[in-house]
Amino acid sequence: MATLTDAKRLVIKIGSALLVDAGSGALRQDWLTSLAEDVARIRARGTDVIIVSSGSIALGRGILGLPLTSLTLEQSQAAAAVGQIRLARAYEEALTPHGIITGQVLVTLEDSQDRRRYLNSRATMETMLGLGVTPIVNENDTIATDEIRYGDNDRLAAQVAVTVGADQLILLSDVDGLYTGNPKVNCDAQHLATVDKITPEIEAMAGDAGSGLSKGGMITKVMAARIATEAGCAMAIALGTALHPLSQLENGARTTWFTAQTDPQAARKRWISAMKPRGAVTVDAGASAALKRGKSLLPAGVTHINGSFGRGDLVAIMNATGAQMGQGLIRYTSAEARQIMGRRSAEIVEILGYEGRAALVHRDDMVL
Repeated sequence: MATLTDAKRLVIKIGSALLVDAGSGALRQDWLTSLAEDVARIRARGTDVIIVSSGSIALGRGILGLPLTSLTLEQSQAAAAVGQIRLARAYEEALTPHGIITGQVLVTLEDSQDRRRYLNSRATMETMLGLGVTPIVNENDTIATDEIRYGDNDRLAAQVAVTVGADQLILLSDVDGLYTGNPKVNCDAQHLATVDKITPEIEAMAGDAGSGLSKGGMITKVMAARIATEAGCAMAIALGTALHPLSQLENGARTTWFTAQTDPQAARKRWISAMKPRGAVTVDAGASAALKRGKSLLPAGVTHINGSFGRGDLVAIMNATGAQMGQGLIRYTSAEARQIMGRRSAEIVEILGYEGRAALVHRDDMVL
């Protein structure tokens, strides 16, 4: 069974009910302060931390004096616009005393469905983590309409975990895990400490074990677990209402862990392997040797571009003899790639007129 102390890259999902008082609409400042102390302690042992936080609409609604229920889409988006500023500032003020820099990342469902946006999101958060920044991620409720919404932050958190290659995801909730039935109405319902595989029986349990305070209930948490575990990320559903919720988890508080089915890197490589190339790039002998040593593909080593493709599309990587070496997600369009092939990365800005990525295909987006 996974434990929080093992995490190398951790995503923490926080629901509105934990962060915002349902009656007053005010921030639960003591709770957030305790969470910040937990995050600082976890980061101090070398773990990357990403926070996926609800709360912008709940905070904004209180400030604007809007009703607790039955908001129109426009009212929800207005509340989100007001609340997002408060939410970002609250995290900044809670984490700054620990020397932690925060950055806000707003996403929609389209950002994970479109490969170009997906790569951009991944690159941005990787850079933030590399610079020691803790990303605070939320759905962009100010612009997202129903057709481009996740609709719940459980699945959003799972997708963020997939995007950044996290090995653990913690859903802090108002329940302490998955039960065989709804424990509020069934006194015989049994708590499950570990779920090794998500079966139809597990999904059926989730169907009637929902939480009244969360938007999607338990079923969305199990859906998030499927997304995460198939991508190599273990996931826990943990009770988050008490102060220091992550410390509570580390100290043995009851929770449900869902076992990862692989590791994040293997899952990503398998995903890339299953895609169909939209074009091809041919590389010289030097680039071929560099790729075999685990390097990224730079424009200087490319001798030919074949096909028409966009940023984020999959391309085959061919060696000088015409044999396919592998495939990967390319960071430039076919037109741009033709302009910069054979040139040094430092020349990209002069050729294209903007500062592009140094690699044509990054090693993390490549399978040989």
